[in-house]
Amino acid sequence: MAQKLIRMILAFWIVSAGALHAQSNPVVVELYTSQGCSSCPPADRLFSSLAGRDDVIPLSLHVDYWDYIGWEDTFADPAFTRRQKAYARAANKRMVYTPQMIIGGSDHIVGHEPAELSATLAAHSRQAPAVSLNVAESNGRVRIEAGPAPQGTGNMVVQLVRYVPEQTVSIRRGENAGRDIRYTNIVTSWQVLREWNGRNALSLSAPVSGNAPAVVIIQRAGHGPILAAARVR
Repeated sequence: MAQKLIRMILAFWIVSAGALHAQSNPVVVELYTSQGCSSCPPADRLFSSLAGRDDVIPLSLHVDYWDYIGWEDTFADPAFTRRQKAYARAANKRMVYTPQMIIGGSDHIVGHEPAELSATLAAHSRQAPAVSLNVAESNGRVRIEAGPAPQGTGNMVVQLVRYVPEQTVSIRRGENAGRDIRYTNIVTSWQVLREWNGRNALSLSAPVSGNAPAVVIIQRAGHGPILAAARVR
């Protein structure tokens, strides 16, 4: 029992500490969570430990399918529920659940397991980026340049994600009634900018108004693996 506890603490420390050197191809971690889910707070805490890492882009997506049990999630968006269900269909899974983390668009894990998260992140960090990606922001627009992609990559989607870095919510009803829970990297919009076949280099720009952080993600079409991602600086 003591050895298992030590392994869990060590795994949590590794998750929090990250790599010694920042990665040029950060790993995207999507957490599907809900303010109305009693199993989610441990995952929300684990997820928050990723926020300071340069080699990880953690994005928290709040789903709406637990709203009926007494508390409507103030960050929930039906589009995020649809995204999680699309991942399930792509992986031939019959159900969705919270908390769930999807890493790199391909690996699905239970969201409150630090050892599994650490191992999966380590595996992804060893992979070379499938597509070169450069982004830069100027005068309220982000410039995106990528590719060409290797032959056989297939169709891709170029996406722009905006998020709120942190917010604490006082939950008054439902399974987490009476708790103040801090949430991090709360996704507010997930926009598909365009489809891209990768045969030729990509160059486009998109508006990024306001101060909310932004991320550009290139992903294989049909909710496949994430091939490249970058923060908009």
